[in-house]
Amino acid sequence: MKENGLHSKTVKKYKATTNSKHSHPVYPNLLNQNFQADKPGKVWVSDITYIWTKEGWLYLATVMDLFSRRIIGWAMSHRMTKELTLTALRRAINQQTPQEGLIHHSDRGSQYAAKEYQALIRKHHIITSMSRKGNCYDNACIESFHSVIKKELIFHEDYQSREEAKRSIFSYIMTFYNSKRIHSTIGYISPIAYEKMYLRKIAS
Repeated sequence: MKENGLHSKTVKKYKATTNSKHSHPVYPNLLNQNFQADKPGKVWVSDITYIWTKEGWLYLATVMDLFSRRIIGWAMSHRMTKELTLTALRRAINQQTPQEGLIHHSDRGSQYAAKEYQALIRKHHIITSMSRKGNCYDNACIESFHSVIKKELIFHEDYQSREEAKRSIFSYIMTFYNSKRIHSTIGYISPIAYEKMYLRKIAS
């Protein structure tokens, strides 16, 4: 890279995205860093990250199906509130109907521990799991996705507005990440291709 005048654009800017100092109940870590699922809809992992624009910060909440690494729910807003995560969760529920035994894993942030968020989880008979305090490795897969989208897209852009960033991120998730981007953990194919392969296998 040095010989060819290339340099990395993956500069890290730190900004806290969740606050674990709250009065809401927290839940045990049911995954214990076991990030394998043998079928779709068995484990969802969720997190929030941030994107800088000329208008200010934009927050992105995502829900990933651990089986295929597909992003099944997301939401973006200029405010980091429980409504942000609720919107992402509702989209995930609409995209993939929760099955019995589904585990939802997140950090201990107030947006995930909030009464309204947990009520929606209970309504659909989903089981709550949370990372241990201050341990980012407990939610490594969704953290990895946020790192990937920044390295492959966001750090290469200079967003003038939040709306511009929203369009760009939506396009990345829908037209590239879910349908085209390959993953070593699922045999170097895309999330959607991996799910289709699974459906063909159980159908036969």
